[in-house]
Amino acid sequence: MAGGSVGHFVEFYDFTLYGLTAVVISQTFFPSESAALSLLSTFAAFGVAFMIRPLGGLYFGSLGDRVGRRRVLLITLAAMGGATTVMGLLPGYDEIGPLAPVLVVLCRLVQGFCTGGESAGTPSFVFEHAPIEKRGYWINVTIAATALPSVAAGILILLLSRSMSDQSFTSWGWRIPFLLALPLALVGLYIRSRTEESDAFRVAEAERPKEFSPIREAFYENKLRMLQVVFVVGLSAMGFSFLAGYFVSYLQTSGNLTRDTALEVSIGALALYAVLIPLAGRVGDRLGRKPMLIAGSAMLAVVSIPAFMLVTSGSVPLALSGQFLFVVALCVYGGGCYTFFVEIFITRTRFTSAAVGYNVAYAAFAGTAPFVGTALIGITDVPSAPGYYMAAAGAIVLILVTATNVPETRGRVD
Repeated sequence: MAGGSVGHFVEFYDFTLYGLTAVVISQTFFPSESAALSLLSTFAAFGVAFMIRPLGGLYFGSLGDRVGRRRVLLITLAAMGGATTVMGLLPGYDEIGPLAPVLVVLCRLVQGFCTGGESAGTPSFVFEHAPIEKRGYWINVTIAATALPSVAAGILILLLSRSMSDQSFTSWGWRIPFLLALPLALVGLYIRSRTEESDAFRVAEAERPKEFSPIREAFYENKLRMLQVVFVVGLSAMGFSFLAGYFVSYLQTSGNLTRDTALEVSIGALALYAVLIPLAGRVGDRLGRKPMLIAGSAMLAVVSIPAFMLVTSGSVPLALSGQFLFVVALCVYGGGCYTFFVEIFITRTRFTSAAVGYNVAYAAFAGTAPFVGTALIGITDVPSAPGYYMAAAGAIVLILVTATNVPETRGRVD
């Protein structure tokens, strides 16, 4: 659990930095006469990383089912840390012109490709080591490690922002958190190198035929299950993308809060998420995955609109209340979602199948969420428009979970 969590922490520290510094990145690499257009371009580059995630998931998933989860997770962590460090060293548009945004996109592609393996590999690895009755708790502890990086990075950015002039921060101060990715990755690699493959993988490896194609077998046996994972994970992907990659910019542009205040509010919400998501996993271990999916999607359908209205109220206490309301609903859903997407597959093709379903969901729903949210506000001139989008998604997933025979997976052994 520690090996999975520390790697997830480093991996998502790298990935969420982009969302937390989106406004500065838009000014540095995507300048234009319109601030809104610059931000849209920045979020489009943010989405590019999600678009390549399914390819990364397919490649690393197949590799992980053949040679082991541990080896793959070492590769993804090293590459991710390197790409983030390079991004912190890139010259801006004023120095190298159009090449600057191109290099940003290339770094994001590397990050997205590697995250395609990490995002399914770590839950698979932890799941196969966890006691059967505590799978939800174990996996959701590692999921909490995807929120803590945003808290840590947010606090770091806040401290840097307050300790230097605005000009210094936008010129070079924002780069410091990106450069710290390298030592963090080295720490994560050391801890992961001390772990071992699970007994479940070793048994599956010994029993599989000599001619083994994880991709072919996954698509032959698991087409329906992978499709179910796409829409089940898609809702949590969209919600977490709003929470970790969008709200800091959203609070500034639509909620009229300062950068520092927006960071403080978002840090509080992400800290609450990190505390609640393991508890939700524990509840899911007792009640089952499907009840949590039904309750969570219903809550998201109901609370998203008022939550986003509170977030854009311009009041700090109301904005914090709106994010907290959204986090509670998202965690209830996550109490079933994050274990379900690996538990539904057998060990032999778990990494490949989970990686495809999970990363298609993130490409379709998480990568596009900040862009769609920003575009909806521009089209409707309604600050809370993204909340309607989230509520509609919650209602659709609620119907799909109850109407398409999504199975209960708790306690499954194979």
